[in-house]
Amino acid sequence: MSTTRTDSTSESGPALEVGTTVVAFAGSDREARGRIVDDFGEFTPVATEYDGERIAEPARRWAVLTEAGALVFADSADLTADAQE
Repeated sequence: MSTTRTDSTSESGPALEVGTTVVAFAGSDREARGRIVDDFGEFTPVATEYDGERIAEPARRWAVLTEAGALVFADSADLTADAQE
């Protein structure tokens, strides 16, 4: 599902795209450095419910493989292009 679509983090900041090294959730206890490995595109995030019970949270735009080997999912606002790259 990888694409070459980009999403700018700010008007002057670098664009986010598959292959970009990023910091996810910077400044939080979930902060992780990694590389974007998939772009799920723009969409309206919607949680999935069945019989009144939430079974899945809304999907996120980006898949990031962290340096620790974990796969995390984040929206554009959760990512910062890594200046160390």
